[in-house]
Amino acid sequence: MRLTSEQARVIREKVHAAFGASARVYLFGSRLDDTARGGDVDLYVEVSHLVQNRAAAASRLTAELQLALGDQHIDVLVTDPNTTREPIHEQARAKGIEL
Repeated sequence: MRLTSEQARVIREKVHAAFGASARVYLFGSRLDDTARGGDVDLYVEVSHLVQNRAAAASRLTAELQLALGDQHIDVLVTDPNTTREPIHEQARAKGIEL
């Protein structure tokens, strides 16, 4: 996993601040490959309660993370009980690493 323990801690803190302590966050995508270089930070966030305007919430979290982690590309997928599951959600959950 190509995140430092400090970066993982910051991500967890920002996710919990945005969505509550029960939210779960997973790193998935190219950052799981320790032999690769570069790549964006792909995060999958599961929330057990309904989130008003998931897209806006994901955008706010992305901005918070960019401020905290520095200028890098961060993609955030947020799911709640009303989210229609897509293949990307299943792949992120199955192959991702919980932070």
